[in-house]
Amino acid sequence: MDLLYSRCAGLDVHKDSVVACARVVSERDVRKDVETFGTTTEALLKLSDWLTEHGCTHVAMEATGVYWKPVWHVLGDGGFELILANAAHVKNVPGRKTDVNDATWLAELLAHGLIRPSFVPDTATEEMRTLLRTRKQLVREKASHTQRLQKTLEDANIKLDSVISDVLGLSGRAMIEALIGGETDPAVLAGLARRLKAPDNKLQAALRGRVTRHHRFLLRLHLNQIDALDAAMAEIDAEVEAHLAPFRTAIRLLTSIPGISNLGAQVIVSEIGTDMDRFPTAGHLLSWAGLCPRNDESAGKRRSTRLRKGAPWLKTLLVQCAWAASRKKDSYFQAQFHRLRSRRGAKKAICAVAASILTAAYHMLKDGTVYQDLGHDHFDKRSKDAQTKRLVSRLAKLGYDVEIKPATAAA
Repeated sequence: MDLLYSRCAGLDVHKDSVVACARVVSERDVRKDVETFGTTTEALLKLSDWLTEHGCTHVAMEATGVYWKPVWHVLGDGGFELILANAAHVKNVPGRKTDVNDATWLAELLAHGLIRPSFVPDTATEEMRTLLRTRKQLVREKASHTQRLQKTLEDANIKLDSVISDVLGLSGRAMIEALIGGETDPAVLAGLARRLKAPDNKLQAALRGRVTRHHRFLLRLHLNQIDALDAAMAEIDAEVEAHLAPFRTAIRLLTSIPGISNLGAQVIVSEIGTDMDRFPTAGHLLSWAGLCPRNDESAGKRRSTRLRKGAPWLKTLLVQCAWAASRKKDSYFQAQFHRLRSRRGAKKAICAVAASILTAAYHMLKDGTVYQDLGHDHFDKRSKDAQTKRLVSRLAKLGYDVEIKPATAAA
């Protein structure tokens, strides 16, 4: 095996310790020195000095939770070429699982160039990513509290969500606050409605329940939590907007894609960055995101076409954008979705649309171009003969004999 780096190191990172193996190749032999360090800043600086003493130029570590990040930040100031490895890609030989062996194994793989580096964003992108991921977690928490609030209303036999689409909308919020305040008259509660489609008698029937002090306490508790989460999301939005300058051009380009909102474009940029040179092709980006089928073939037969595991934060967003894009009338994405759904089902069709959106985003960010829709008739134009054969076949099934003649040009 070819030797790529003669002086390198592997790090096995834990919460409170880092096991380091420095691999130094000389003319006579290969020397491996193993040392254990703490994870405090002072201990990590000692680790940096120890690696410098051994003349290490490249350092590899596994992506273990968030514990690798402080190590990465401290060693990043030491002039080392850092490589982050996916733990699933560098598994050790079964039966030899110790911390020392893990560090030695990483150093061995790194020396021969057998570690595929993971994507680590720059500082600005990482900060944007952290903010937007936190925002998504807060949205999920708000949804959970909303469901608990609805559960409390159901327990009090208040069927508000049966007549109102948005329980926390203007009308729903006014009614809930009135219930918390002690109002129980259905007519008074129904009078707080603003432009609801539900008839007044049905609304009053839904608001007739048995609300106790315990219910009011829980409703107030969940409503306060929802308000606090809304305030926190507003703070995050302000912080994101204040540091959006390096990404505005990329976001403007991505919002031209059907189905991608301003927030969706921000999340995509925070997850993949703006520099597409780190991905050799659009296929590499799709593979990293987990939007392409896994390699599972044996004896010439494809055993599975399930999607690869990839970037969960990005994949879920792209699927949401794909559903929105599939409802865009007379668009390429809508045509692609309906074309594939008839043959492969809705789930695989929507994942294909998500992959197409990410492919378009890759080329747009790489070339700096605005999205240009191929049109709803793209597939018909691309495969005219196949389309003709399909339509003739459908007419034949209906009992018609069809003779195809090319149209004559108008004189």
